[in-house]
Amino acid sequence: MKPKLGFSVALAIPFRICNKQFISHICKPLSISPSQNIPVLKKKTFHSTSISCSAKQMEQVSKVGKKRSGNLLRGKVFVVRDNIDTDQIIPAEFLTLVPSVPEEYEKLGSYALVGLPEKEYPIRFIEKNQLHTTYTIIIAGNNFGCGSSREHAPIALGAAGAVAVVAKSYARIFFRNCSATGELYPWESKEYLVNHFHTGEEAEIDFGRNMIRNLSSKEEFELEPLGDVLPVIDAGGLFEYARQSGMIPKQS
Repeated sequence: MKPKLGFSVALAIPFRICNKQFISHICKPLSISPSQNIPVLKKKTFHSTSISCSAKQMEQVSKVGKKRSGNLLRGKVFVVRDNIDTDQIIPAEFLTLVPSVPEEYEKLGSYALVGLPEKEYPIRFIEKNQLHTTYTIIIAGNNFGCGSSREHAPIALGAAGAVAVVAKSYARIFFRNCSATGELYPWESKEYLVNHFHTGEEAEIDFGRNMIRNLSSKEEFELEPLGDVLPVIDAGGLFEYARQSGMIPKQS
């Protein structure tokens, strides 16, 4: 069968692998024999249109000191509903920003949750021409962080100034990326809290009791314990935790 491009030899459709080089060749399986000389194609380099954080970048963007003081975290809440995906958290057009560069880390934060539709969210997470949010805690519904696996999503929220998300449920990879980067505490609520909080209200998370309190209504709600994730985020992310635990050498 002649390839659609009109060549006798065709490149295989590449799986997107960032910063890798590979050669592919397509032919009829039954036409190959051990002695057959298959022509070697010119080496090609494929570049991803987005930038994924390397291990070194992840440790550099982890922020140890900003997380909490003692067992209490207090701040204003920003309320979102179900199925907030990573495109809404940080649109793909901003993934070229490199979090390990301080200026770009800050700029990345300024675009956090910019993908939320304005009709549904007239109050914006970050006001126009501002770099940081005034909201410390995000209250969410089900499946927060669904979509792509980009590490930029929790990094953008952390860079903006958010410290914790309290959601009924998470996309698994987003939850893992919160721990790996050390950017956010991903609390899971036992109840659906979206209807119990309003954007702009003050809330307090008690890390010792695994509770969140609406300081306006005085209501308290139980949270699932963070368990082994807590010390990793407290340390500033996976690499810093591994370093402090002696799993990898400390930086000189």
